[in-house]
Amino acid sequence: MTDPVADPSSAAAVAQLLGAPPPRPWWRRRAGLAVLAVAVLAAAAAWQWQRAAQPAGAPRFVTQPVVQGDLALSVSANGTLQPTRSVSVGSELSGTVAQVLVDINDHVKRGQVLVQLDTAKLRDQIARSRATLASAQASVAQAQATVTEARASLARLQEVHRLSGGQVPAATELDTARATLAKAEAAELVARASVADATAALHSDETNLDKAAIRSPIDGVVLTRAVDPGNAVAASLQAVTLFTLAEDLTQMTLKVNVDEADVGTVKAGQGAVFTVSAYPNRRFPARISKVAFGSTTTDNVVSYQASLDVANADGSLRPGMTASATIATLQRSGVLLVPNAALRFTPSAGAGAGGRAGAAGGGSFLQRLMPGPPRMPGGGGAPRGAAKATTPGQRMLWLLGTDGQPQPLTVTVGSSDGQRTEVSATGLAAGTAVIVEQQAVAP
Repeated sequence: MTDPVADPSSAAAVAQLLGAPPPRPWWRRRAGLAVLAVAVLAAAAAWQWQRAAQPAGAPRFVTQPVVQGDLALSVSANGTLQPTRSVSVGSELSGTVAQVLVDINDHVKRGQVLVQLDTAKLRDQIARSRATLASAQASVAQAQATVTEARASLARLQEVHRLSGGQVPAATELDTARATLAKAEAAELVARASVADATAALHSDETNLDKAAIRSPIDGVVLTRAVDPGNAVAASLQAVTLFTLAEDLTQMTLKVNVDEADVGTVKAGQGAVFTVSAYPNRRFPARISKVAFGSTTTDNVVSYQASLDVANADGSLRPGMTASATIATLQRSGVLLVPNAALRFTPSAGAGAGGRAGAAGGGSFLQRLMPGPPRMPGGGGAPRGAAKATTPGQRMLWLLGTDGQPQPLTVTVGSSDGQRTEVSATGLAAGTAVIVEQQAVAP
């Protein structure tokens, strides 16, 4: 049996029988319209929110332009200024200083007398040597007379022996005469050797007398003086230093210690500039002449000495000044330069072309509700197709495309000064925007 209340057709028939109007459909009722309006407004609000949130949550890229300019690399080192040639003047003789004829800063000529020692003892030694030589020469004359006598005696005996037919003198007498002559000739040789010895001794004493006047070996200037009149000079195995002379102060040498980490880039012929404390606002030019192969170790720090030629025409620089030098190891002009941050940059996952929705966490409202493909373990990583350069000397740059998305470009890198790096690539020009940083903005 059918329930007249549950059956709509029965309800309509009853209503018609009673003269009542039929019931309205649900969409024509006020409550249904209100529910529909609320649903439409909620959908519109969600769509509007999704549009506003998508660009706000997208990553923002910080860029810097490629510039064309000069790249200079340098090495810093400290050292001291020295004369190109310095000579320590000393004394080979012991004695008392009689006179000091020059002082510090005096200009001297080669052969000029600097110090005069007392020569009294030296002159006495010369007189003694001359007497010894005269005695030796007299001994030579005496030996010559003895040789002449022995030779004549032997000649007479030989003549008698010839005239007597060998009867007289006896053979022993002839042998004795011959031995006497040989002894006389040997004595003459000894006397002549004594003359040579006495002559050498005399020359040595005369040389010492000449060395009592200490002379300058070079043309130059007196840097240091360590002697005064009346001082006693005691010469030993090593000559006592009395003066230090510099040959030419218009040309000087700067010797600096280059760290072992930098010595590979330092070579002869490179230019440099240096400063000294006496002239803090002045930069002096120099040029490397030699880099030593031998090393020095100070406090476990290994360094190599480099010599730099310095012009000092005005005489403002002085030996011993401490200098801080900057050596130009590389100079490149008109090259393309990018910040080092651009070479270190790699965009995060989904930030590349076609990956905007992933980077922003966006997409349409329905796309958010739809399940996506499984994510790789670890997430992150560069966009698809952005493989890193593997060729030695090549790196990856990311350019900001016209669509606002990063685009990869393989470049060849050159030298770097720690902040900028030289790069080259086909199609890369000055002014091109390269990405140096990616900033994530919360949706």
